[in-house]
Amino acid sequence: MGAGHHHDHDAPHAPASPRVRRILLATLVPFVVATVVAVLALWPDAPPPRPPALATTQYLNATVVRVAATTCGPTIACRAVDVRISGGPDDGQIRALPDMTSSPGVDDLEVGDEIVVARVTSDLTDVTSYSFANHQRARPLWALALVFAVVVIGVARWRGVSALVGLGLTWLILVQFVIPAILDGQSPLAVALAGSALIMFVLLYLAHGVNARTSTALLGTLVCLALTGLLGWIFVNATRLTGLGSEEATFIQGEGVSVSLQGLLLASIIIGSLGVLNDVTVTQAASIWEIHRADPTQPVHRLYRAGMRIGRDHIASTVDTLALAYAGASLPLLILFTLGDQQLSDVVSGEIVAEEVVRTLVGSIGLVASVPLTTMLASLVVVRGGADAEPGPPTSGSADGEGEPAPSPGRIEAARSARRSGRAQRRAARARREEQRQRSWSPPKKETDLWGDRSGPGTDDET
Repeated sequence: MGAGHHHDHDAPHAPASPRVRRILLATLVPFVVATVVAVLALWPDAPPPRPPALATTQYLNATVVRVAATTCGPTIACRAVDVRISGGPDDGQIRALPDMTSSPGVDDLEVGDEIVVARVTSDLTDVTSYSFANHQRARPLWALALVFAVVVIGVARWRGVSALVGLGLTWLILVQFVIPAILDGQSPLAVALAGSALIMFVLLYLAHGVNARTSTALLGTLVCLALTGLLGWIFVNATRLTGLGSEEATFIQGEGVSVSLQGLLLASIIIGSLGVLNDVTVTQAASIWEIHRADPTQPVHRLYRAGMRIGRDHIASTVDTLALAYAGASLPLLILFTLGDQQLSDVVSGEIVAEEVVRTLVGSIGLVASVPLTTMLASLVVVRGGADAEPGPPTSGSADGEGEPAPSPGRIEAARSARRSGRAQRRAARARREEQRQRSWSPPKKETDLWGDRSGPGTDDET
């Protein structure tokens, strides 16, 4: 979730001051109420209806047991493939697949390969046939997921465990609420906003703890999420995008499902920018807290400027990340346009590329707006609200065993008093130096000669 930036959360959080808690609670309660009401109102009543089909398709695992060369006509070389079915009505049986020509994806089938086959049963003729569907990739994918979990937990420890649990809950919200609600005919834009807000509440508090810093980042995320949705709605309608810019959208329309493809495009913009937006707001809030902990006497404007210096670098790198992510996903499409020798203006104004342009720019605007907003909120909370920095050093038996000792409220006030006293002492020292300079003042040399001529021998005073 994010662009891989590190946030220092090793030290536990001290409770914020009562004033901060009241302000943040009063600000976040309307978002909580709106999210709960929206989720309950949009929750699908029943499983999504399946369109009628003339054939039933079932995907089963199989193992290749025979590959033989054959022909599919006078000059076309093909291969005959037999597989042993695992599961289904024909479990353990050997079935022949249709003869395969040499083509990408199937030209490397060998005896012993584990594949996925499609078992199609026609409802009209009651005839069953098997065909190659895909390679089995479950084992390497699970191995990769295990390596990912080990790395995350090994580096982030309990924070990594919380992040992985949050990732699982995010996926659960998507498959149990967002997708079924859209298929149930609800507005994709409303579903995406409600689902994204719910994900942020669960994900941020679970991964970063319930504290003032997380609440500040959450508030910045929710505001900019609403801004992203508003801008997406405005410019998707202004550019007259229909949502038919991808093959997947065409397939959905062909399945006869009643889904607004334009709304589906808006939902994809919001959910796609959610992870990067979350990363930016958490980073900015964490930066402000760490700067404040290093110097608790800094006023709001200096703290904001220091945070924005970090935020500008963050914006530059993250906007590039977002744009390159979309460009990488559309790279085959861009290659096709290049081969077609089309003008840049024609390519950009086309439905397919225009969708990606709107998606990238709208997401980037919300992303950029989150930096000053979150930085200002965090600066106000941590300074004027009297929020505490992280508490003192954790004991040796703590979960993390790390963390810089943070000043207590008494130490913060003592540091502020010392700073005020130091400023007063410096002003007094400057005043003393000025008084001493005035006492030891003497006129310049030319003026000294003039004064000497007037007071020396032969002057009127001596006469």
